[in-house]
Amino acid sequence: MVHITDAIVLDDREITERFVRATGPGGQNVNKDATAVELRIDIGRSSLPPDVRDRLITLAGRHITTDGVLVVVSRVHRSQAQNRNAARARLVALLKRAAKLPKRRKPTRPSPAAREKRLVSKERQSAVKRSRGGRGDD
Repeated sequence: MVHITDAIVLDDREITERFVRATGPGGQNVNKDATAVELRIDIGRSSLPPDVRDRLITLAGRHITTDGVLVVVSRVHRSQAQNRNAARARLVALLKRAAKLPKRRKPTRPSPAAREKRLVSKERQSAVKRSRGGRGDD
């Protein structure tokens, strides 16, 4: 079980792990062992609440396939176990960000002083452009 929040828990059976060969550090080990880890979660079939799913799709961006599967990859470490832990940590961090409700925006208006300042600036810019006018006698 992967605990995201007190109310949201993801079952291990919903996460598919796949090990592939990694590029990068590892010497000859890179050519022999599959140390990179791919974690896959089918978002449509997952037990996540609908609002968390929607935010997850938005946050994950290009890490979601056209089939709606989230793919988290880790290949930074030389060992499979370290890559597995790193990938799970990234997955949990992403799910925690998706579980957090976005802060609601409070609509505001510019102050009268700011409005006046803007109008004065526009008038000054207008005067500068008017003064650039050509002679008119070609």
